[in-house]
Amino acid sequence: MITDLQARARDLNARYGHLEGVELLQPLIETEFKGQLALVSSFGTESAVLLHMVAQIDRDLPILFVNTRKLFGETLRYKRKLVETLGLTGLRELSPTTEAEAANDKDGLLWRTSNTACCDFRKVQVLNAGLAPFSAWITGRKRYQATTRIELPLFEAADGRIKINPLAGYTRADVESYLDRHGLPRHPLEEDGYLSVGCMPCTDRVAPGEDIRAGRWRGQEKTECGIHLPLSSATNLVGAS
Repeated sequence: MITDLQARARDLNARYGHLEGVELLQPLIETEFKGQLALVSSFGTESAVLLHMVAQIDRDLPILFVNTRKLFGETLRYKRKLVETLGLTGLRELSPTTEAEAANDKDGLLWRTSNTACCDFRKVQVLNAGLAPFSAWITGRKRYQATTRIELPLFEAADGRIKINPLAGYTRADVESYLDRHGLPRHPLEEDGYLSVGCMPCTDRVAPGEDIRAGRWRGQEKTECGIHLPLSSATNLVGAS
């Protein structure tokens, strides 16, 4: 059954599918979803591109950052640097509550036995709560990043919201070119071989010639943390916020 949200996603693709970058984001931020839109950023190795685009339109736009409390210190410092450099004022840092951690991961080692359960309560449920006030959100996903993203549209309907993927058609070369062209600071771990950065326990260096996301959950079939999977597929752990 086609929902109104799916119909709106199709309409948005039809009207804005020929645009990219700031030209695409500006009408979405200022008109289509004014006051209802947030950018979700991991402040990873490619995050500066979207953050820079948004800063040119509305530096007050809500930016949701999930601090799982398992992140690299370098990521937290990079976040502070980008926020200051770009003059972003809408940052909202989201984390699991101490009660959720006590209920789900008392010793902090859940990632060893079930990284899917760890991602669910530290990221998926936390972000879902943070997205509650918004009807749409911007992601940094790109088609080249994984086989699960090859057919990624610019707009999609998911879990009661519109998801916007402004960089869906970008290649790795496009990302590199944008970062260089605008003189944007790089994630400090990138030069040490971490080309895609997530939580510290589940992120590894990428060897020359490997896929950019090869260091994420290395040696496992897992390719997604879960925030871009249907909520019905998430594990519902007790006590998460």
